[in-house]
Amino acid sequence: MIRLVDVEKYYASGAGQTYVLRRINLEVAAGEFVTIMGPSGAGKSTLLSILGLLDGVWEGEYFLLGQAVQQLKPKQRAELNKQTIGFVFQQYHLLDNLTVYENLDIPLSYRNIKRSERAALVADTLDRFRIVGKKDLYPSQLSGGQQQLVAVARAVIASPKLILADEPTGNLHSSQGKEIMDLFKQLNQEGTTIIQVTHSETNAAYGNRIIQLADGWIVDR
Repeated sequence: MIRLVDVEKYYASGAGQTYVLRRINLEVAAGEFVTIMGPSGAGKSTLLSILGLLDGVWEGEYFLLGQAVQQLKPKQRAELNKQTIGFVFQQYHLLDNLTVYENLDIPLSYRNIKRSERAALVADTLDRFRIVGKKDLYPSQLSGGQQQLVAVARAVIASPKLILADEPTGNLHSSQGKEIMDLFKQLNQEGTTIIQVTHSETNAAYGNRIIQLADGWIVDR
């Protein structure tokens, strides 16, 4: 599903170039649940942004579902992102001016789905995440845990082939965190490929493979 060949990322600095990622070679098969770990500054979130097609400034080759990402135009990358990937951020990234219902409808609006079908999917998702009573509220009216539940619901509502999660339980109570991780495990068992960045050994145990980053290099897989 994913193949990276000598992917590198650097920033220009007074000393020349400061590398964030170095010679990243990685393959992830469809249906895997992969964890990326490493100390702060190791390049974990940068790698996830590249995988999620949110960062287009890097060197090397990236193949996603057989498509050479480095050859795609920005608009094509954005379209591939919308059609393929669900992203869960630590800081939620909900749209503040939209209700919970409207936030959940956004990913569906990018796809060729009838309005009636979208309404049914949103209703099912609200029920699945037990947030029906929150559907007309705005993000600012929710607790941090509730916002993260909505963010996860938004990521999975369109049944993406790939879910990328950056510290998905970092702001949650342990019981809420377990609920999210159990859901990821279930989705993975149903065939969704998941790549998570985490510092939590408990969360890492949900996956089937751990990739260790240090100073921008893969040091263990």
